Amino acid sequence: MAPSAVLRPFSRLLASTRLPISSSTRSKFYVREPVHAKPNWFKVGLSLGTTIFLWAYLINQHNEDVMEYKRRNGLE
Repeated sequence: MAPSAVLRPFSRLLASTRLPISSSTRSKFYVREPVHAKPNWFKVGLSLGTTIFLWAYLINQHNEDVMEYKRRNGLE
């Protein structure tokens, strides 16, 4: 069976459909550009504080793990 013979019934179905006009529809969400002139200092401080805390915790945990490794293997 030729592909055109298979697609013929579907092309008649698609020909009757109408595509929605995008200008008549309105978006539910409004996207606006962030204001760069006034940074949100609370968010900046929170993110920097969290980063510093996580790095300090990571370095402290690493040092404890190295000490435990040396203790278990008799390297100290």
